[in-house]
Amino acid sequence: MCIKKVNQNSKIVRLTIILLLIFACKQANLTAQHSALTPVEFNSPQLVRMAVMGHIGEPSMNYPPYRIGADGSPEVLPGTGSITYNFRTGDTAVNLAGDHVEPAVTLVHPNGRASAESRGLNVLSCIGNEAVVITGNAVGSRGYVIGKHGGAEHVMVDFAEEGVLERLNLGDRMHIYAYGTGMKLTNIEGVKAMNVSPKLMEALTEAGMGITREGKLHIGVAVKVPAKIMGSGLGQNHSYSGDYDIQLFDEQVVEEYNLNSLRFGDIVAIIDADSSFGRIFKTGAVTIGVITHSGSIIAGHGPGVTTLFTSTTGNIEPVIDSNANLKNLLFK
Repeated sequence: MCIKKVNQNSKIVRLTIILLLIFACKQANLTAQHSALTPVEFNSPQLVRMAVMGHIGEPSMNYPPYRIGADGSPEVLPGTGSITYNFRTGDTAVNLAGDHVEPAVTLVHPNGRASAESRGLNVLSCIGNEAVVITGNAVGSRGYVIGKHGGAEHVMVDFAEEGVLERLNLGDRMHIYAYGTGMKLTNIEGVKAMNVSPKLMEALTEAGMGITREGKLHIGVAVKVPAKIMGSGLGQNHSYSGDYDIQLFDEQVVEEYNLNSLRFGDIVAIIDADSSFGRIFKTGAVTIGVITHSGSIIAGHGPGVTTLFTSTTGNIEPVIDSNANLKNLLFK
C-alpha cells in the first residue's frame, strides 16, 4: 500500500513539474515575442492638450417609439443617451434589450449636435482621455473617454471608482482633457492613428503592442471582423469622429467570427477596411477600432466601432487576445 501511494505521489509531482515547465515555456515565448517588438513612437511633444466640455444627455424617443427591425418587426427599446448603469466597459454589447445603447455615461454638448462646439467635443476627445466631473454630487470623480458615437455626436465616459454613476445626475458637466488629435506614428510606415490618446498608446504597449521586425504594427484584438458586414457610417469622408457599425444579421458570419462575444470596449480588427480618408472596403487594408455602442435591430446597423489605427496597405498584424478590452487597458 505504501509503495503504491508513493508511486501515485511521484506521478502527481512529475505531472506538476511538467505543467509548470509548459507554463514557463509559454511565458518565455510571450516574453521573447514582446522583446522582439519595437515600441511605437509618435509625435508626443507636438500634441496639443486642451479642454472640451459636455454634459450628461437625456435619453430621447421618436413618436411613435417603434424601431423597425431588419425583418420588418417593430420593437420599443432603450437607445442612446443618459446614464446606463448595468452595461458598461467589458459588458456584452450584443445580448441586451436595447438599440444603439451607449455604455456608462453619455456626454453631449449643450449647443446641440449640429453645432461647431459639439463637433469640437467629438473630434477632439480621444479614447483614453481623462474626464473630470465638475458639477453635481460626484464633483472631482475622474474617468476615461471610452467611445464616440456618430450621428448622435455623443462621447461616452466610464469610471473605475465604484458608485460614481449612482451619484451622477442628468445635466452634470464633465471637463475632458482632450489629447491625441494630430497624432502621427513616427517609426512605422503606412499606419495612421486617430481618436487614440497617449494614455491608451501606453496601455496598448504594455499589453504587447509594438512593431515587428517586418515593420508591421502588432496588436491584440478580441475579434476579427470581415469588412463585408460593415454598415452604417460607410461613406463618411473622415474617421476622426463617431463610428461605423458591424451588421450582425448573417448568422453564419456571426458564428464564424465569434461576433456574439462582442463587449463594450473590445479592441477589434476589421479586415479589408480602410479608414484613412473615410471608411471604405479595400482588399488587404486593416482597421483597428474599439466597440463603442451596442447592437441594433435596424437594417445596416449594429455594434459601433470607433477607429484607432488604419493601414491602407495592410501594415497591421492583429492577433487574437481575449483580454483586448478597455476594461483591462484603462481600468485595471
